[in-house]
Amino acid sequence: MTLPVFVVPDLGSARAGGTLDVEGEEARHAVVVRRMVPGERVVLTDGRGAAATCEVTSTGKNRLTLQVEEVSAEPEPLPRVTVVQAVPKGDRGELAVAVLTEVGAARVVPWAAERCVAVWRGDRAAKGRARWATTARESAKQARRAWFPEVTALHTTSEVAALVGSADLAVVLHEADGGLPLAGLTLAGVRDLVVVVGPEGGLTDAELAALGAAGATTVRLGSEVLRTSTAGVAAVAALLSRTPRWG
Repeated sequence: MTLPVFVVPDLGSARAGGTLDVEGEEARHAVVVRRMVPGERVVLTDGRGAAATCEVTSTGKNRLTLQVEEVSAEPEPLPRVTVVQAVPKGDRGELAVAVLTEVGAARVVPWAAERCVAVWRGDRAAKGRARWATTARESAKQARRAWFPEVTALHTTSEVAALVGSADLAVVLHEADGGLPLAGLTLAGVRDLVVVVGPEGGLTDAELAALGAAGATTVRLGSEVLRTSTAGVAAVAALLSRTPRWG
């Protein structure tokens, strides 16, 4: 069984044979929820590629002291996948973020598409982003990731088009006939990949035109129509299966 993962702000001072103290929520979760005791081993990560395998030496209510066994640095996995996710209704956004994190997305961008049922404005946008960020963090720990995904602020269509324009390859998922089959894409040399997922109500002609003008390719996954909360996951998994990350 792989070791449990806990997040710390920085591992710059971690050295094999040294000690580290973890305090606050992560320590409380380890001691109170996970009931960890001296002698157990864990992995600490900063979410930016650094990791330290440690042994617990002592615990307190909100404190964990560990001896460092090994420190490692993992390069960022390539291709780097950004998923632009139109904001879905209810808790489907958190579902999408959780599973996108598990399959390896590097960045999740909430998108205020025209036909979104849910609307993020003001405090609601800040709270929605915070929920998605918390979901990504917890899912990254569960998936034992050394690189945690970023959840950005809410994007407009013009901002999404700018992301599309800067990517090596950008695809827009669309169920209409005429889209390129996902299997027909060429991924050789792609380092930055953007996948755009529309809302429950579908993409408008204006959105498709704007994303296409920015360089996106319209693709279809198959004959089935997937929910907005699952389409991105299916696409990312299918794409990564054809890269060295899943090779």
